[in-house]
Order: sequence, then structure tokens, then C-alpha cells
Amino acid sequence: MSNEYKPPFPWFGGKSAVADKVWAAMGDVTNYVEPFFGSGAVLFLRPGGAGKTETINDADGFVANFWRALLRDPDAVTEHADNPVNEADLHARHLWLNGQRERITERLMGDPDFFDAKAAGWWCWGACCWIGSGWCSGQGPWHSVDGVMVKGDGDGTGVSRAIPHLGDAGRGVSRQLPQLRNAGQGVNRQIPRDMSKGARQDRRENLRAYLGEFADRLARVRVCCGDWSRVCGTVTTVCRGTTGVFLDPPYADSAGRDKDLYAIDCGSVSHAVKEWAIEQGASPLMRIVMAGYEGEHAAFPPGWRTVEWKAHGGYANLSTDEEATGRVNAKRERLWLSPHCVKTEGGLWD
Repeated sequence: MSNEYKPPFPWFGGKSAVADKVWAAMGDVTNYVEPFFGSGAVLFLRPGGAGKTETINDADGFVANFWRALLRDPDAVTEHADNPVNEADLHARHLWLNGQRERITERLMGDPDFFDAKAAGWWCWGACCWIGSGWCSGQGPWHSVDGVMVKGDGDGTGVSRAIPHLGDAGRGVSRQLPQLRNAGQGVNRQIPRDMSKGARQDRRENLRAYLGEFADRLARVRVCCGDWSRVCGTVTTVCRGTTGVFLDPPYADSAGRDKDLYAIDCGSVSHAVKEWAIEQGASPLMRIVMAGYEGEHAAFPPGWRTVEWKAHGGYANLSTDEEATGRVNAKRERLWLSPHCVKTEGGLWD
């Protein structure tokens, strides 16, 4: 796949801007593992295309379902992803998707042939319409009651009828406007804007070809859905030769990020990942790159190197206040490189 292809949906905290640095540190490893896949920017921007063995994982069933469905039936995913920006569709599909989370995740884990193309297409389309974080996170006051979108009173009433995992007070779906600022974002970024009959057909064909690129890239990639540690054992890492592992866990609360962005205990996950990385990074067969924020973790041990980089900033760039949280945080991004990562000429990683 050409490096010009970036993931078909935006991802809060995605690493497309720093993928080149990740691969410069890991080199052309025999085996690659990515336990927190998300939009897959690092994998898809791998120089030279696919490696010998690649394994990806994400605990979010919607993420795993999208990539599995795209691999198995890209035409069906295309059909459901091809939809104009429509606020009513956005909220109705958002409610429906959150109600399907448990079913989809359980089926993904129990049946290796299962996928839901409609859920995959709608999820991808919605992610491209949504502003910022929170898409299908199950957080917010809005619920579906007897097929009607209603705002709850803060005690979670009605949530269990349509959204099984959201029993906590105030959870549901965050109601907000669709993404309007950058027309053609996400699945539409490569699609003609002419809406005549012929152009609409071309648009669908272009979208099918665009998503098909990702399906082709994933043809030999092993896609897992579950806890990050399941793909970090010796069977999936050093037993397969020189291994590159890119770790991009949800940032811990100590990073100063919004603790409501994730529906899991981010601190315990992030720190457990760091402990694993330090332990495994001593092996000469392991090249580990871990992403995080300045100040999120105590110092890594000797031999580890730190790379500073600046995120794009997203909507934070619209602010003229240089001290705004988003603009400040964009400068706090870090990569930590294990001792056996590649050392490039010129001291780039020193």
C-alpha cells in the first residue's frame, strides 16, 4: 500500500504524524505487534509495505469488527459507509451502534468468521462525521427509549434497554453536531464532490477502491480483539525473530488528559504497559516504542531514549491562546525507545 494512504477514519490521539519516527526506531523487523491498533496509522504507513509477520489488536469490538469486515467483505462495508453527513442519521446510528457493542464483541471473540458489515460501515462513517473524541464511547446523557432519542435525568434511566454496558449515571450517547469544517474528511477524502448521477457512481467506486486498499494490506495481518497483553507473549513476539512492538495505550490520568475520554482505567493500563515494556525491552530481539505524554511516567531506566514530537493539535489549532490546553499538550507528546532500537546516524534519537 502506498504511503499516501492514511486510515479511513480519524482517531483521537492517532500517530500518523510520528509513524516515520516509529519505523526509523524499529527498522524493518521480521515480526511486528501493535496491541492498541485504533486507526492503524503506524502499520499502514510502514515503509516498504507488509512485513513477514504482523499482529494487531484492539480491545474495542467496533475497531476489530471494522477491520475484520473490511478484510472479508469490503463491498458491503463500502455500501454502509457511503452516506452524506446527516445529523439525524449520526445520532440514530450512534444509539444503535452502542446497543450492539456487547453482541458484536461477544460474537467476534466466539466466532472467527463473524463480522457485521453494517456496523462496520456505520461506525466508520460516524467516526468521520464526529467532532473530537467520544464516538461510540457510551458517555453522555442521551438514550434510546422505545425507538425515541431522549435525554436522561442523570440516573441512567432507560440505558439498559438499548445500551447494555452503560449502567453508570449520566452515560449514554453524547449528542453533538457532526463534523462540518473539513468537507470530504475520512471516508470521503478521496471521493469526488460532484453529486450528479454519474459522479455518485464514480464516488462509490472510488470509495470501494480506497477501502479495498486497506483490505488488501490486511490480507496477511492477524487481527485480534481483547486485552493488550494477549498479543504480547513470547509466542507472538521473540519466538518469531526480531520483533518491533508499538505501544500506544490510553494515556494515564497523570498525563493531564481528560479522564473521561476512555471507558477504562487508563492509569492502570498505561503503567502496566510501561512495566511490560521495561522488562521485555532488555531482550536484544525486542525493539519497543512506547507513546505517551511528558510527565506521565517516572523516568525510564538507563538505555532507553526519549523522542519529543509535536502533534497536529486538531481543533486546538483554532485557538489563538498559546496557553490553551490543547496547544500546550500537543507539545508534550513523547516516544520512549527501548535499548535495542535502531540508532540512526547523526544522533537523531539521542
